[in-house]
Amino acid sequence: MSTDLEKLVSQGKQAFDAKQFDRAAQAFTDAAEGYQALDDALNAAEMRNNLSVALLQAGESQKAYDAVEGTEAVFADAGDVRRQALAAGNQAAALEAMGSKDEALACYERSAALFLEAGDGEMRSLVLQSAAKIKLQRGKLVDSALSMIGSVESTPKPGLLQRFLRFLLRFRP
Repeated sequence: MSTDLEKLVSQGKQAFDAKQFDRAAQAFTDAAEGYQALDDALNAAEMRNNLSVALLQAGESQKAYDAVEGTEAVFADAGDVRRQALAAGNQAAALEAMGSKDEALACYERSAALFLEAGDGEMRSLVLQSAAKIKLQRGKLVDSALSMIGSVESTPKPGLLQRFLRFLLRFRP
């Protein structure tokens, strides 16, 4: 059975890479159900996160939210902080796409804190950029700037612009 599930996961990833999001979503749905039938909650939750991303790319934000809902708790119970952070970020992205900016912002901030705990500066940086975008859209310029500063400071392999921004940040009061 696990070979069949691995094949489904592979098919889902290939379909996703080919931008065939409906096919990817179906493969991830089938894989999630298969893992759930085996009482493998962690892999089922991971497949639901993959499903959420595919659905979001397909423009199905409510279905994306429904798919990822509850997976953060599965990863938290297992002590898997990095996948918990990913689940919170996926939930935030779906909420943002649905127009629930305040809830999305809270999820992005929770995700950033979890990525910090997991030691994943690159993903934390991406999440903080998403949070900053929402804050900027809301007219919260100072909050947005602070999120972007956190994003720049979290980037483990900064590009030229990020190195320049880090240099400028040395002079802040």
